[in-house]
Amino acid sequence: MVGSVGNGLVDLGGAAVAVNGVGKGMRPEAVAAAVAVAMEVESPPRPAEEEGEGSPTRREIVLGRNVHTASFAVKEPDADDEETGEREAAMASVLALYRRNLVERTKHHLGYPYNLDFDYGALGQLQHFSINNLGDPFIESNYGVHSRQFEVGVLDWFARIWELEKNEYWGYITNCGTEGNLHGILVGREVFPDGILYASRESHYSVFKAARMYRMDCVKVDTLISGEIDCEDFQRKLLLNRDKPAIINVNIGTTVKGAVDDLDLVIKTLEEGGFKDRFYIHCDGALFGLMIPFVKKAPKVSFKKPIGSVSVSGHKFVGCPMPCGVQITRLEHINRLSSNVEYLASRDATIMGSRNGHAPIFLWYTLNRKGYRGFQKEVQKCLRNAHYLKDRLKEAGIGAMLNELSSTVVFERPKDEEFVRRWQLACEGNIAHVVVMPSVTIDKLDYFLNELTEKRATWYQDGSCQPPCLTKDVGEENCLCSIHKK
Repeated sequence: MVGSVGNGLVDLGGAAVAVNGVGKGMRPEAVAAAVAVAMEVESPPRPAEEEGEGSPTRREIVLGRNVHTASFAVKEPDADDEETGEREAAMASVLALYRRNLVERTKHHLGYPYNLDFDYGALGQLQHFSINNLGDPFIESNYGVHSRQFEVGVLDWFARIWELEKNEYWGYITNCGTEGNLHGILVGREVFPDGILYASRESHYSVFKAARMYRMDCVKVDTLISGEIDCEDFQRKLLLNRDKPAIINVNIGTTVKGAVDDLDLVIKTLEEGGFKDRFYIHCDGALFGLMIPFVKKAPKVSFKKPIGSVSVSGHKFVGCPMPCGVQITRLEHINRLSSNVEYLASRDATIMGSRNGHAPIFLWYTLNRKGYRGFQKEVQKCLRNAHYLKDRLKEAGIGAMLNELSSTVVFERPKDEEFVRRWQLACEGNIAHVVVMPSVTIDKLDYFLNELTEKRATWYQDGSCQPPCLTKDVGEENCLCSIHKK
């Protein structure tokens, strides 16, 4: 069922409502009311849920639910629209209602690693320009409306954090964290064309996407209960392929558990296994890659170690309002990818061609406003609040785990999928997680905890089912099911 903004009807969940000033006589306030109905209507009924023994109810992933359930169609303006102004009024109503929806959803955002606490009002003056950083950041092209001077400033800042000299690094601001992984693994493949890609099972799905795209042999390595790569299993699998170089994805914070792979142990395993000078390491630091440098006693991610590249996301901990990221590699590697592009009067070694020229300005603005001390305070706040959430969950009898260097709190998956959607929780099997970002306050956590404990009391009140055992997910010491509750 497709909603429309045009001279037609929105049919959502069986409710048909006029949206865009049908019949010329519909006033803007009526349009707003209609749009409100469209945006507040419930989702279509879910498919039947299945229950596994000892597991919470599962919701099937059905693509049909996620396509065209509520869209605003594009329709040609009527001939007299400029005179009546009805279309402008209707579009203004749609945008106003959409903004209200964003405000509401932001209030209940906990499961995904985005810092929603930012103010870029000062940059509004630049939104009138089509800023495009196509090509190499360090070589200006014929297209003059770019922000390379901001981009290189941001790249220099990250190179300093990761201890790589200006004349030894190459990098660029990507369109997302996935692009950083695609580029890092591509560089590794170009350095070692016959290399085998190794990645822990809890690596981000983009790592395995890269293996498919580049048609690379990929070996999945087991993980410890924390989500960290199991270097004993890594060693066993390395030795099965002694004749092939190794390309390794090292996680600086896994997607679900926020686990940080032991970079030093990975390097030691490679060198002791006979792979010295025959490996390439890409560090996926999408979220924690920018938090780790500000955590006391945390292991360093540094190019003084034999790593090949590091990538982070700019829209996560930093709080950029559009998806973006930073990818840094060694300059010596990049000529394998770089090629001259006469059309641009530049060279290009990036994955994409055109790149968002606004993103570097947003990143530059934030780095200058907060600085090292500002980020350090925010990291400390995130870790402190994450410990608060973990402790409160356990006090409420809910199994929970928090890795030492992480702000991702893993806990028992809520039984009610409506609750999961309301709080936008990321789930996998029997577990869900909350990623504590600078925008997540104690008040917000208390709001969530109070609602969770209240709802949970009703889910299990009749005794017909019990909370799931989380031993296999978070370890016996973190499980509070009826068997392991002490």
